[in-house]
Amino acid sequence: MAAPIEFFRRTGRWTNILLLLGLFIPSATALIDGLYCGTEICYDVLGVTREATKSEIARAYRQLARKYHPDRFRVGDPGLANETPESAQQKFLVVATAYETLKDEESRRDYDYMLDHPEEYYSHYYAYYSRRLAPKVDVRIVILVTVCAISVFQYYSWWSSYNEAINYLSTVPKYRIQATELAKQQGLLNRGKEKGKNRRSKEEIREEEEEIIRDIIKNKIDIKGGYQKPNISDILLLKVILSPYYICAYVVWYCSWIYRFTICREEYGEEEKLYVIRRNMKMSQSQFDSLEDHQKETFLERQLWVKENYEVYKEEQEEEMKMKMAMDPRWKRYRRWMKNEGPGRLTFIDD
Repeated sequence: MAAPIEFFRRTGRWTNILLLLGLFIPSATALIDGLYCGTEICYDVLGVTREATKSEIARAYRQLARKYHPDRFRVGDPGLANETPESAQQKFLVVATAYETLKDEESRRDYDYMLDHPEEYYSHYYAYYSRRLAPKVDVRIVILVTVCAISVFQYYSWWSSYNEAINYLSTVPKYRIQATELAKQQGLLNRGKEKGKNRRSKEEIREEEEEIIRDIIKNKIDIKGGYQKPNISDILLLKVILSPYYICAYVVWYCSWIYRFTICREEYGEEEKLYVIRRNMKMSQSQFDSLEDHQKETFLERQLWVKENYEVYKEEQEEEMKMKMAMDPRWKRYRRWMKNEGPGRLTFIDD
């Protein structure tokens, strides 16, 4: 007799625990408070059926919005008996929520699924908040606007750098004298003095001469590297648009390279030699283009496209740099300071 009593005592304890947990588990048949229209059905809020069309839903919303909108609400309106401004505003918010839920096809489909499958409680929460927290703007538009903004800034920065390089070269005596001689040969600076109404001040004449010299430097000097003349085909937007072409061109070029110089054992031309040298030096195309012509001729004379020759050249450059640093007075002072008073040295002051 004692055993059955003990059994029911234990099972009763678990039954109470399950009953308490059941209080916190939402009912599978109830509407979820906080999602969509809460405990009300959005179709009932608008007074339409589940088979209603978009135009019928929009028409019902406009009628209820005119009725409960805070700007149109009037106390004592016969059609709004026992309504206060606060209650009318709350009803308007529910009506607006119902319309926002049902006017969109995807949102309406999720809502209908929730009505048909109320037991999938957590999946409804996920679908609702993932849709609400998702960005309203198309990600593709955001990427396009960002790329366009970067391209505009990039092009403007290149033009600023190019103009700075031209302004600097126009002050260098070597290039300024050459540009002045070319301007005189072309008759741009040998004009006679103007008289009468066409006479200009010395300041205006000086500004015109400076502009002529700048134009000659622009046209006659080929600036390479980071200060070269901007090319619109180099901006990011066109790079992205033409990326399929560049990828195909690179694949074709790479296959041709393998076939010519690996399979057929063809001799390198000057362009190919310079390309291999640049790859050995790990320099970008703009950095390599900024080098002087005599430097490139030195690279070709020493046959730096050969890996062994480049290693020897690299060691020579490192040794030369060490010698320069050893002979530099500033480097000597720095080594002396590190030896005598460096950051790792402790000193004590006598009391």
